[in-house]
Amino acid sequence: MTARRESGDERLKASMTATSNGKLNPVSFSFIRFYMLAFLFFAANSALTIILPLRSEAAGLNQAEIGLMMGAYMFTCMLLRPFAAQLLGKYGPLRVMQWLLLLHAGTLLLFVVFGVETYLWLRALQGVATAFFSMTMQAGIVEKLEDKDRAQGLSMYTLFTMVPSLVIPILAIQIWENASDLAFTLLMIGLAALPLLIGYNVDLPRSTVQNKSYTLGDMFRSFGGIWRSTPLLISSVVMLFASCVFGATATFLPLYMVSTGMASAGVFLTIQGLVVILCRFILRKKIPSDGSWNTWLMAGLMLCAALGTQLLSLMEIIGPLVYLSAVFSGFALALLYPTLTTYLSFVLPADSRYVLMGIFMSSYDLGFSLGGLAMGLIVQVSSYSTMFMICTMLSIAAMVLVLVFRQRMEAGNKARSGVTI
Repeated sequence: MTARRESGDERLKASMTATSNGKLNPVSFSFIRFYMLAFLFFAANSALTIILPLRSEAAGLNQAEIGLMMGAYMFTCMLLRPFAAQLLGKYGPLRVMQWLLLLHAGTLLLFVVFGVETYLWLRALQGVATAFFSMTMQAGIVEKLEDKDRAQGLSMYTLFTMVPSLVIPILAIQIWENASDLAFTLLMIGLAALPLLIGYNVDLPRSTVQNKSYTLGDMFRSFGGIWRSTPLLISSVVMLFASCVFGATATFLPLYMVSTGMASAGVFLTIQGLVVILCRFILRKKIPSDGSWNTWLMAGLMLCAALGTQLLSLMEIIGPLVYLSAVFSGFALALLYPTLTTYLSFVLPADSRYVLMGIFMSSYDLGFSLGGLAMGLIVQVSSYSTMFMICTMLSIAAMVLVLVFRQRMEAGNKARSGVTI
């Protein structure tokens, strides 16, 4: 009886300590508001990823031009991630969130006003807002959660960034097929206004652990640090290859399926989104939240990405079986980003964590951008199936890299567990 009472007292004391430290539960009301904001913010990109390529092709743009326009979104993200981390240190997450939501709303309204000739620049502006949004949200999660809950928080956040891909693509295809300008206008107005209403005063910290401003020289020195940190280097290269595959799929899948008529892009993306959501929710507690590296998990995820694109390259042969590709790709997409982000949030030095994580996230943006631009050129000179076969080879190359550097990456696991290395 005494032991039970002492156990209860310890739990109460731990709870009081967490509260006094300002830490929250990943399923608290404040975090549910975070997740809803993430859903609404990324719903706009889910809609535009479908509608803009179709509108652009109808207006006479070729695949390379469409790839450049769609890639401008992530390319701008890549350039601004470290700068976003700098502003987080100087002004704090809450102030940065307020600025970026205003920019996001204005950009969506400009998509309604202007035509195809401005899409390149508007996608770049959208990328600016996204660079700041993702850095701000992830900084808030790292600052607001206990270490043991960090993987859950990041997984739930990334889950809600993917929930729009479950429902928005079908809605976007419907808007396109009905040629409804009014529906498109109402959708953009709603997706501009709702994030402002929910997120303008969201419960974000006013400052971070990295409570300082970086000079331009500091930022360049941080870029140089990628070569001195094996975890950052390997994570960034793996993310670069994988996001190139994801970017090519997101940009050209609707055009590929519309051109062949053998499958529905809306159904494919819905299946993929459902797999992502289920995996991120069900497996959120399985993602390591202690800074450990799991070689076989990472290799398995890259194998799934390779199987996904290989099935897409064979669509004209396998027909409806191509929907299995959505399952494999969805599994890889679900776990790769939150696993690597959580891992780096532990192993990177706290005083420069967000700038270095910004560099890692830039590798995702660069890959996604190249997936639209470089793969667009490949489609122009060859075919969609050839392009997806090249994506398969990129995933296999990333898997080989993970296996080759297995010992060096897992050395940190032994150090954290107290084993002498």
